[in-house]
Amino acid sequence: MGSEMVMVDDIPFPSEITTTKPLSLLGHGITDIEIHFLQIKFTAIGVYVDPEIVAHLQKWKGKLGTELAEDDEFFDSIVSAPVDKYLRIVVIKEIKGSQYGVQLESSVRDRLAADDKYEEEEEAALEKIVEFFQSKYFKKDSIITFNFPTTSNIVEIGFSSEGKEEPKTMKVENGNVVDTIKKWYLGGTTAYSPSTISSLADTLSLELSK
Repeated sequence: MGSEMVMVDDIPFPSEITTTKPLSLLGHGITDIEIHFLQIKFTAIGVYVDPEIVAHLQKWKGKLGTELAEDDEFFDSIVSAPVDKYLRIVVIKEIKGSQYGVQLESSVRDRLAADDKYEEEEEAALEKIVEFFQSKYFKKDSIITFNFPTTSNIVEIGFSSEGKEEPKTMKVENGNVVDTIKKWYLGGTTAYSPSTISSLADTLSLELSK
C-alpha cells in the first residue's frame, strides 16, 4: 500500500503517506489565477488525513459532495477533528519563497484580525514564518509541507527543493496561527483553493456513504 500515485495536474502524489500513522490522500487541487483569460497555475495541493476522520463527520452522512462543498460547518468540523492532517504542496510555477510567505502572512493576519485574535504573539509567529520562507526559492517541483499532528496544536512547516537535500523545517506553536493556516487551506467556501475543497467534499461524501 501507499506506493500508488495519484496525478494532480501531471504531478504525482502518493495515495498514502505515513507521519505517526498512515494518512490517506482525501483531497487534491490546485491554486491558480486567471489573467486575461489565461489560467496560471501556481501549486498542486494534496490533503492527507487520518481516515478515522469519517467517524467525526457522521452528522453529514448521505450528503452529496456538491452540498458539502458549500457547507462551512462541515469544513470547520474537518479542521477541528482530533486527527492528524498533512498538506503536501508542490510548486508548478516558480516564485520567490518570500512572495508565498507574505501571501500566507497577510491571509492569516486578515482572518485573525477579523476574529479579533491578532495580538503580539500571533504577529511574532507570522514573522517567523515569513523569515523561514524569505531565503527560499520555489523552483518548479519544490515541495512545501504542513504537518498538523493531533497530539499538540502545532504545525511543522517543511520545504525541500528538487528533492536533493533534507527538508528544512520549522515549528509554529501559536494555536491561533496554526488553526488559521488550516482554515486557509481547508476552510470551505473561504479556502484558498476551491478545487481542493470540492475534491475533499466529494471524497468524504463517498466515504460517509459506506
